[in-house]
Amino acid sequence: MESVAWPSSAVVEKVEPTASHFPPPPGFSFGLDRGSKGQISTFSSFVSTVNQKKEAAENRSSPTHLVFPNIKNVRDLPPICLDVRQKQRISTEASSSEMKAPVLPEPVLPNQPKTMKDFQEDTEKAKSSGDWKAVHDFYLTTFDSFPELNAAFKKDATTSFNTIEDSGINAKFVNAVYDALLNTPQDIQKTVLKGIINSLLREWKGPRTKDDLRAYFILLQNPQFNNTSTYVIYAHLLRQIATLVEADHHFLVHWFKKLSQKRFKQLVERLLQFISLRLFPAKPEEFPPITKCSWWIPSASKVLSLLNTANSLVHPPLIPYTDFYNSTLDHIDLMEEYHTWQSFGNSHRFSFCQYPFVISIAAKKIIIQRDSEQQMISIARQSLVDKVSRRQRPDMNMLFLNMKVRRTHLVSDSLDELTRKRADLKKKLKVTFVGEAGLDMGGLTKEWFLLLIRQIFHPDYGMFTYHKDSHCHWFSSFKCDNYSEFRLVGILMGLAVYNSITLDIRFPPCCYKKLLSPPIIPSDQNTPVGICSVTTDDLCQIMPELAHGLSELLSYEGNVEEDFYSTFQVFQEEFGIIKSYNLKPGGDKIPVTNQNRKEYVQLYVDFLLNKSIYKQFAAFYYGFHSVCASNALMLLRPEEVEILVCGSPELDMHALQRSTQYDGYAKTDLTIRYFWDVVLGFPLDLQKKLLHFTTGSDRVPVGGMADLNFKISKNETSTNWLPVAHTCFNQLCLPPYKSKKDLKQKLIIGISNSEGFGLE
Repeated sequence: MESVAWPSSAVVEKVEPTASHFPPPPGFSFGLDRGSKGQISTFSSFVSTVNQKKEAAENRSSPTHLVFPNIKNVRDLPPICLDVRQKQRISTEASSSEMKAPVLPEPVLPNQPKTMKDFQEDTEKAKSSGDWKAVHDFYLTTFDSFPELNAAFKKDATTSFNTIEDSGINAKFVNAVYDALLNTPQDIQKTVLKGIINSLLREWKGPRTKDDLRAYFILLQNPQFNNTSTYVIYAHLLRQIATLVEADHHFLVHWFKKLSQKRFKQLVERLLQFISLRLFPAKPEEFPPITKCSWWIPSASKVLSLLNTANSLVHPPLIPYTDFYNSTLDHIDLMEEYHTWQSFGNSHRFSFCQYPFVISIAAKKIIIQRDSEQQMISIARQSLVDKVSRRQRPDMNMLFLNMKVRRTHLVSDSLDELTRKRADLKKKLKVTFVGEAGLDMGGLTKEWFLLLIRQIFHPDYGMFTYHKDSHCHWFSSFKCDNYSEFRLVGILMGLAVYNSITLDIRFPPCCYKKLLSPPIIPSDQNTPVGICSVTTDDLCQIMPELAHGLSELLSYEGNVEEDFYSTFQVFQEEFGIIKSYNLKPGGDKIPVTNQNRKEYVQLYVDFLLNKSIYKQFAAFYYGFHSVCASNALMLLRPEEVEILVCGSPELDMHALQRSTQYDGYAKTDLTIRYFWDVVLGFPLDLQKKLLHFTTGSDRVPVGGMADLNFKISKNETSTNWLPVAHTCFNQLCLPPYKSKKDLKQKLIIGISNSEGFGLE
């Protein structure tokens, strides 16, 4: 038994095959050869064929010994994962570019005289003549072994290509061979699969050579693995790749990122399909029993994580992060997965939560909501027990976070209430406006959020600065004695996530990156929070003009010191007074030059987005996490936190039409038909204005339009009136307009001229 070093202290036990042959279990098959009645030939019969072929092989540098693992005794592959708790997902940025597996002498490669042009000519001749012998021989030889694969596809057989940036593979040739493969006769396709099996069963010990990594890289792109009949072979390929050492994974990650978008996406979709069909097979008899292949999904997930890492290293990414979502996981017991992860962490128990990038935002919302509900119930139960133990009469109000506020003192009252009831933050929220009758069935809570957010984010309030160029808010860097109101905003955001309220807040993406830095409040209170790595790209999302100016400085071809005459110093206006801050000790005396301008720009951006607002953001951070302190947060990307807080910008008005409820109208009424004809014909900006007018936000909840509970009510008033909206209830009151033209005119005027949140 040999142990392989893994990140996060995980150890994968690799089973070394011995030189002897073990009989496979009855009925075990790779599913290659099918008889006339659909019977699958046994694996052992194929092995016999391979042995005979190998004995007759010529021109090999050394004899090849086929070895077969004792499949009955092979132990299940332990979870191949990184602990999300410690945020130690694979990151090649953290790895040195010089990081390499021990350099082994590369074997002498066989001669491969075929070029891509030769192959394409042979293929065209075969299609016209029907004689596929030359093509068959090419595939037979090329896929017979790892050395043959390298001989065929390596750009230069005499060069080692031991770098992470260049795999040394002729990608165009690989693509041409695979594109042609699926259009060849079945015997050629079976020959390729047999060759792959032969290669995967070879005995190997110790570190892999770069030629071996190239072979894995090439084999993984085989389109035959889209077919479920090849899944047993595919699984073994994935397992061997998954159990490579970290240094080898480092190479593969950088090679993956060089793939074209099309090929990269195909790899991801193939792996997602493999996981889905193993979880919910259309024909269970096609696969071995789940008890004998429990390592399939962990192996595929590990390889998928390498692709996810590669995707994150490319700017912009090759594919959107949402393309890694596996919607099949929405239908499994997510809470069991979550509790397994919670209980066992990075141990030998696999959980999809170890690979959160495959879990959709909708599924993550379910996990967070149920985790929140369980915490709410637990805290409410404890309050009830405490009351009973003190022989006090239980009060139903103790089960809720009850907020009593005056409209005239909204911010101060809210701050006082939340401070006094800090222990109740994880209870269900209910709001009462003092002096107003009414029961909070959700509408008052939403109104409280909307009014409070509107007041806090008003420019006159001074907490946040609105940047017109980027249409977003950012933290004011003005110093003050008390940052409790920033904590209040953090609590509001946390309560919104906790209570499934969508807020109309416009923070830039880096705000959510900072909010997850770290994702769990550190035990050491001296540990900085809300500090993350920032670049000019992050600054561009807030202050595009300033970011452009800094980028111009970096690319300036003249003498920076003489032409710009700048020092490592920043000037900011605070209440009409210009104040200066050194970006580094003695910065006012250090000129910015061509040599140090990169450092200057980095320190400048870090000052603006981290240091100058540290106290403000730290208060905001602690406020948010005082409500949302949950391991479930570690499953989220910054973009996903934004969607949970603010909703998704993707509108589907047809889905809204399908889920809309009516009061006083029927969906077949003429006015309603006019309404949807008009709305579905609106450009996107007017559709967003309609949504903002009726709901208080132009974004959609994670669950989609159906979660809005949108209602159109009949307003028995003059048709000269404009439509009215009750944003607290996502309700539009529509007069019975007599013509489509009149409805369109009144609707556009109404949604385009409403102030604030359109509250009535």
